[in-house]
Amino acid sequence: MKITVPVEEFTTPDPITVTEDMPIDDLRRLMERHSVRHLPVVRGGAVTGVISDRDVRLFSGLTAAEKLQLRAVDIMAEDPLTVSASTPLDEVAYAMSKNKVGSVIVNDESGQFLGIFTATDALNALIEIFRGEGEEGTHA
Repeated sequence: MKITVPVEEFTTPDPITVTEDMPIDDLRRLMERHSVRHLPVVRGGAVTGVISDRDVRLFSGLTAAEKLQLRAVDIMAEDPLTVSASTPLDEVAYAMSKNKVGSVIVNDESGQFLGIFTATDALNALIEIFRGEGEEGTHA
């Protein structure tokens, strides 16, 4: 029996986003404060990149003066993997695995930024589906 669930069912809507000019220490504090590991970087409502906690940690050893020179745009992964809200969950998980990424940007059917789907969201979906906590299309 094949279960078809659109990625939108498990997408984190309206995630915390940052601008391209945000300093690296502010990125780290924002991630810690909100307990997130991925931050979409936006310009004019469009996602231009994604920053992971790993990206931020790579630069944590720099001096304070060096960190002041770095902005989100300098460390973000450009052109993040993007999917439509109606893309089946299994296709999204496969694309994440194949591309070795921890998150994808989810756009609505008109191409507007809807949210982010992370590896944690994928695990939550797996748990819910296997435990049978919801019928197809009725996930909480």
